[in-house]
Order: sequence, then C-alpha cells, then structure tokens
Amino acid sequence: MFMATIDVIKEVLSDNLDIDPETVTPESTLESLGIDSLDMVEMTCDIEEKLDIEFGEPEGLDTIGAMVEYIDSLK
Repeated sequence: MFMATIDVIKEVLSDNLDIDPETVTPESTLESLGIDSLDMVEMTCDIEEKLDIEFGEPEGLDTIGAMVEYIDSLK
C-alpha cells in the first residue's frame, strides 16, 4: 500500500514522539511540534526505513511541508 509522504511523517511522529497526527500540517514547524535535533535524527531514520530512501543531511527543513517536498524529491 502506498502512503503519502505526509502520512508517513505523521505516523512516525505519532509512534515516536506521541504527537497527535491531527496537529501535523504542512505549515507545522518542527519547533511548534516540539521536535528537537535528537528527535529529528530518530525521525529521519524511521522515515528512511519506511520509505527506503537515503535522507542525507538536509538543511533548512523547518516545516513539515518542506520536509515532504524534500523527501518526495528523493523518490
């Protein structure tokens, strides 16, 4: 089953960080969701695993929407 990138991110945030998926929108900033650099590392590892991508070291991804665009560009 194919999941939209944002749904994968919501699932990872929900599973790892107990963040309500309903509160996650493309406009959400990582800061507003309480995601720190450690959470980000864990999150990217899980996203890489789920989507079978190599995340690399992206700079300036400060919103969920920016992250979705970046991830989609890797597929």
